[in-house]
Amino acid sequence: MVGFILHVLEEGLLFAILSLGVYISFRALNFPDLSVDGTYPLGAAVVAIMIFKGINPFIAIIVATLAGGLAGLFTGFLHTRLKIAPLLSGILTMICLYSINLRIMGRPNISLSPYLGHRTFMTVVKETSLPLISEYLIPLIFLGIVFILKFVLDVFLHTEIGLAIRATGDNEEMIRSEGVNTDTTKLVGLSLSNGLVALSGALFAQYQGFADIGMGIGMIIAGLASVITGEALIRGRTISIITLEVIIGAIVYRLAIAMALRWGYNFGFKPTDLKLLTGLLVIIILAFPVIKKKMQSKFLKNNKNLKGTKC
Repeated sequence: MVGFILHVLEEGLLFAILSLGVYISFRALNFPDLSVDGTYPLGAAVVAIMIFKGINPFIAIIVATLAGGLAGLFTGFLHTRLKIAPLLSGILTMICLYSINLRIMGRPNISLSPYLGHRTFMTVVKETSLPLISEYLIPLIFLGIVFILKFVLDVFLHTEIGLAIRATGDNEEMIRSEGVNTDTTKLVGLSLSNGLVALSGALFAQYQGFADIGMGIGMIIAGLASVITGEALIRGRTISIITLEVIIGAIVYRLAIAMALRWGYNFGFKPTDLKLLTGLLVIIILAFPVIKKKMQSKFLKNNKNLKGTKC
């Protein structure tokens, strides 16, 4: 059971990086960026081919993150310069990235198994850790990475450009009337968002031991589900609390999916039903506020009827 919890925590923390990127585009910037399904495998593809060629994994991670940032810039360019709608801009980038990722890897998938001599971030950590704490070292390192990113993001969103990004998402017309170039804020926000998504993909590829062209399918749903789950659990107003709720939401989301896959066979579910379970979970989360509101209104109505009957 401990191993199961640690595995869920590790995956949840990696997805938390993805969710922070999705939060920037969908919530802070109010930009429905669907290119996430392309930039996630882009990060994995870049880091995999570089490690496959013997390049230092830490350098590969940096390059993969920058590649994601460039993909975000391309989405922003389509929207701000070519005046293409946000949804369509993300879809076009995602479609282009599918072929680009194939071109980068040269094949549909690349194995990063240490038995084949590939030196990844995971193998470096395991080589430098003590045997007694190796089981807990990976989640602790992931936790440290996530909270470093959270701290940097909190600081960034309180800077002038960070405040401009948030203001663009809140009221674009107003912030433009104040003399702020909203095209610039969108480009910076989308670049940062997709950079974090690519970083998540790069780390996850090394964690699972391979990169695959189809690993990005449904990642936007997973990121949104994590953000929405966090918002349902913790209702924060400050940036530091909001980013914390995104991280917690990602962990809870992965826990729910893992539990459904582990015990779902009793109800006829199979591992191949992962996307179905993801979709159903998101539907339940999105529908919960509506159901709760209807139940509250029905409860109040029944109370009024009871009071009227007593009178």
